[in-house]
Amino acid sequence: MGLSWMAWTGPTAAFFIFVALCFAAMSVWEYVAPGGGPRHGVLGLDTTRGDRLFISLLGSAFIFLAWLGLVGTPLWAPLAIAIVYAGCVFRWV
Repeated sequence: MGLSWMAWTGPTAAFFIFVALCFAAMSVWEYVAPGGGPRHGVLGLDTTRGDRLFISLLGSAFIFLAWLGLVGTPLWAPLAIAIVYAGCVFRWV
């Protein structure tokens, strides 16, 4: 059984590589600076680095899906929105 059932395009592969790199970078960050004390977020939740990564990836997926459903392509605008969203989740913006 191969992977012919899945639509492996360049963007699809880039997405999975990006997610894998995010997890690898988060693992290295946690190894170098363990702990990363919880922060109290806007929703009233105390979140750690991993929680914030998960929330930003999940929220970005919903941003892209909503954009595709409502507007269609190209996807540069939702990419910018997702980057700003992730920056807000990690409080970089």
